[in-house]
Amino acid sequence: MTMTFFKRALAAACMLAAAGGALGTPTAAMAADQRPLVLVVPYPPGGSTDILARILQPRLSKELGGRPVVVENRPGAASQIATAFVARAEPDGNTLLVSFDNHGINPAVKPNLPYDTFKDFVAITQTVRFPLVIGANPSVPGKTLKEFLAAAAKQPPNKFNYASTGVGSLNHLAPEELKRLSKVDLLHVPYGGGGPAIQAVVGGQADMTWLSFAALRGQIQAGKIKPLAVAGEKRLADLPDVPTVAESGFPGFVAYSWSGMFAPKGTPAATIQKLTKSFQTVLADPDVRRKLAEAGFEIVASDGPALDAYVKSEYQRWSTFIKKNHINLEN
Repeated sequence: MTMTFFKRALAAACMLAAAGGALGTPTAAMAADQRPLVLVVPYPPGGSTDILARILQPRLSKELGGRPVVVENRPGAASQIATAFVARAEPDGNTLLVSFDNHGINPAVKPNLPYDTFKDFVAITQTVRFPLVIGANPSVPGKTLKEFLAAAAKQPPNKFNYASTGVGSLNHLAPEELKRLSKVDLLHVPYGGGGPAIQAVVGGQADMTWLSFAALRGQIQAGKIKPLAVAGEKRLADLPDVPTVAESGFPGFVAYSWSGMFAPKGTPAATIQKLTKSFQTVLADPDVRRKLAEAGFEIVASDGPALDAYVKSEYQRWSTFIKKNHINLEN
């Protein structure tokens, strides 16, 4: 009896093993599910994109059943290093790009990208957007953008300058658009990121910069930078007395930075759908929404096709602007 029972048990085990091999080894699938989900951020720690990723990180891990979620910073070359890294990653849904507005602008300003923005990625969701805030050194004349431009118009051309995070960035192109609308010349001074640009304004080497409220908040609260205007459709709740650029005499003017999630080309559709749903669930969480609002982010939580359409619209907007106005992309 004992030998017969043993033989039957052994046969059953062999059948289960064979089934596992035919269907995909269960232990291997479980191990894959526990591999870290890596969110690749194209900028150093402390910037807007990094802040966003770290707000989402713990709640996303919970949504994925406790799966580790890792934020990996790969700064450099106006986001090209991180973007190229994700483009070459295994298309298994384990490595995602936390994109920034440069994702839609770079194809218009950099002709030799090491990847194809529109072919090498699969869109997951546009997570948030946030209006740029014009922050100035306290010595700059005027309490608002309107007052500053009125004072600057009486000065020689390029008397005042603005710091950007690099040539061809949104905070280079948006001020250039305002220059042409206001007919007030401002000198562009590119820096290697938001941190250096802020320090230049605080130290008086630059007169102003256009960045997110999340990046400028500490210096604004400390009185080291004064906000002149918000480049959004409405005023920020934390800056109720600061007018929008539209209210300052430029109807319809908006400049939103944004962030979205992308996977490498070839990632299975079912994986993309699962990730989209997971991010949308996380972005609906009350605690996450509160933290994002406090950082000045507006939640979008779109799907992949909507993000694709938005990236293409941003590319069209800025490529047309650059060509029409012969924007200098050398310095």
